[in-house]
Amino acid sequence: MHSEDNDICDGCGKSALLQEMQGNEFCDSCSQLARIIKTEPQLLRKICTLTHSDPHGSAGGEQVCPAGASLELPDVLDAVRYRTRDRELNTWYVSVSELRGNPVEIFASTAFDRDHHLQSRISNLTTITRLVSLVLRHVFLGEVLTLEKTIKQLHRSSRQKNDLPDMLTRVLSRYARHPEKEADDLEEGEQVL
Repeated sequence: MHSEDNDICDGCGKSALLQEMQGNEFCDSCSQLARIIKTEPQLLRKICTLTHSDPHGSAGGEQVCPAGASLELPDVLDAVRYRTRDRELNTWYVSVSELRGNPVEIFASTAFDRDHHLQSRISNLTTITRLVSLVLRHVFLGEVLTLEKTIKQLHRSSRQKNDLPDMLTRVLSRYARHPEKEADDLEEGEQVL
């Protein structure tokens, strides 16, 4: 609903032709922004991420993007499963979970996941899919990437002590803590090069 005369926008404070929205009167620009905030919070979060705007507050303490703008993953997602083969003709199943048509998680498995010969490959594949899923959630949902989240996904990927994800977890964990503790945390045979 448009008002006939120019008035002061409740959003930006400029004089303009206004549109009523939930008891407020907004100019065209503020009205569009209000619709995006209300109907597409993940888009707003993505824009904040792309413009390097702090979603929780700028240097002056002013909130730039709403804290809740990043979209939470629902408990149930649509998924598409692909069957594929590797160069040794092992069959693998890759499932891509989608939210609004965008990939937000990826999983891979094989019917032979109990095969000891494949354990190292499965561990590495789990690592790759967990990290790719973390990146997909960042790209499509605006989830903030942190070293701690990366380490958590590496840790969850490990299937046995000293496999690749376990080694990466131990090394990167040093950067999440104070450097003076690093020397104390070195395992036997490890050294900082």
